[in-house]
Amino acid sequence: MDRTAVAKMGAVASASVCVLVGGVVLAQYIFTMKKKTACMQALRLWTLLATYAVAVGQNQGQKNQECPKLNAQMPEFQKKTVHIKDPGRVEEIICGLIKGGAAKLQIITDFDMTLSRFSYNGKRCPTCHNIIDNSKLITEECRKKLLQLKETYYAIEIDPALTIEEKYPYMVEWYNKSHALLIEQGLQKDKFAEIVRESDVMLKEGYENFFDKLSEHNIPVFIFSAGIGDILEEVIHQAGVYHSNVKVVSNFMDFDEHGILKGFKGELIHVYNKHDGALKNTEYFKQLKDNSNIILLGDSQGDLSMADGVANVEHILKIGYLNDKVDELLEKYMDSYDIVLVKDESLEVANSILQKIL
Repeated sequence: MDRTAVAKMGAVASASVCVLVGGVVLAQYIFTMKKKTACMQALRLWTLLATYAVAVGQNQGQKNQECPKLNAQMPEFQKKTVHIKDPGRVEEIICGLIKGGAAKLQIITDFDMTLSRFSYNGKRCPTCHNIIDNSKLITEECRKKLLQLKETYYAIEIDPALTIEEKYPYMVEWYNKSHALLIEQGLQKDKFAEIVRESDVMLKEGYENFFDKLSEHNIPVFIFSAGIGDILEEVIHQAGVYHSNVKVVSNFMDFDEHGILKGFKGELIHVYNKHDGALKNTEYFKQLKDNSNIILLGDSQGDLSMADGVANVEHILKIGYLNDKVDELLEKYMDSYDIVLVKDESLEVANSILQKIL
């Protein structure tokens, strides 16, 4: 017998107990009262009590039905790419999200390799930085230097033997060196739309449904990216999903009066300092003080801190995409993310949860 059936039986049993207790009270009341009018009043009281008890039982049964069982009612969770350490806890979180509904929900998500694809047909897809690295806007010499930096520092970024604290300074070095090379190239802002169109960047399968449904219900979407914000915005603009409910926080370029890159705005955001960035965006989260339920999507250990700026978290569901070094990192991801999606290039799981909430 499944959990829903047990819950229904419990609800009916509770209602039956209420009626039984009411009957005992009624019998005592009738026994002590002599007048016919008192008897009639007691009968009416019993009828009301019985009706109320049945209603309570039905209502409890409906509430239990609102909480889906992952395997039985959400077939998307049966995919081989889905890994969950504690299914019971995930069910409880999803139940809380469903009960909170649209009014309490907000989305906090990474972009590169989370909303965008890691690969397609066996070929790596570019990140926001890679779109520029691979473009005709930079020289071959610069491209080689950027590739050398990637080969050096990406291995450090995903090294399972190193802690976040140990990786941190290397990420700062990588981003600063890469950005300095881009500044030397004198990139033109008005060329960005063209290089995005010519690139192999792809958003994950189901992205239209994801963005459009969230827009339809006016759910705030906070995209927190260590990529290049100008490229990121162009990608989602060309995909037709840069809706008014979407806010992007990323590394944005600073251009001179001729539209030539001269630097980057604000403080550097890299994959392992999103905690600091989240705290700097507390004003944004304060405006969403009633949106205490969160779905967080990321693809690295650093993304787990993206919601640190939210002061009043009621329920948070953390969904992590594991794209590389699966054997070495799966256990660590399952310890930190509620749901881990291994080499999954879709938003199917997130969309199935949204379907239940909205």
